[in-house]
Amino acid sequence: MKLLPLIGLATAVIMTTALAQQPATVQPSPEVAPAAVTPLPPSGPATAGDAKAGQTKAGTCAACHGLDGNSSDAQYPKLAGQHERYIQRMLTQFHNGGRDNSIMMGMAGSLSPQDMRDIGAYFASQHAIPGVADDTVIADGPNKGAKFYQVGENIFRSGKPASGVPACLACHGPTGRGNPGPAYPSLAGQHAAYTVAKLTFFRDGGVWGKDKDANSVMSGVVHGLSDQEIQSLASYIEGLHPSDK
Repeated sequence: MKLLPLIGLATAVIMTTALAQQPATVQPSPEVAPAAVTPLPPSGPATAGDAKAGQTKAGTCAACHGLDGNSSDAQYPKLAGQHERYIQRMLTQFHNGGRDNSIMMGMAGSLSPQDMRDIGAYFASQHAIPGVADDTVIADGPNKGAKFYQVGENIFRSGKPASGVPACLACHGPTGRGNPGPAYPSLAGQHAAYTVAKLTFFRDGGVWGKDKDANSVMSGVVHGLSDQEIQSLASYIEGLHPSDK
């Protein structure tokens, strides 16, 4: 700090003393408007989901996905038993337009990151009701004579090495329950028709997410599957029972 000359310093002291002898006058500070609160974007931080709060927030989901996440219409996926973080990730994709579905984009548009975690926690606390795998014998093609679920089981457990298709259990687990850490989804019990639609989408080059959030893993994983093999795999998955049931 630059030092004042002695004369200036003396003057400053005198002025300070004189001012100190005057009665103090307090001027109230003007009121400051409260700071605007900006809602967190869907990618913002959120604490672990609250299943009880999520049950209330998931009320609007029931029309398509069922009260407990076990949808009765195969065009809508079962959410029961799905991992919390995976549901949050998908809701975020709908919110941001990474997944193109006009109904879900509208439903997710008003959700906060915490809402997404809470809804995810609620559905994660429910149990998926498994369906029945198709044991019909395949009538033609390279898998003629085998049952649909048998072909699906072989792909799920061993993949299709000749076509570069890895075993599904590598990411989704031997019972199809997925992995909540990296948010690999649970598949066990999912409607075969829904799984067929999604696998076909991926096989034909479809990708979920945009730009740096795009995930093309599944497109590479299933590119070597035929329509018959996709049907077989989806049927086997529908009949899988969760490991905790």
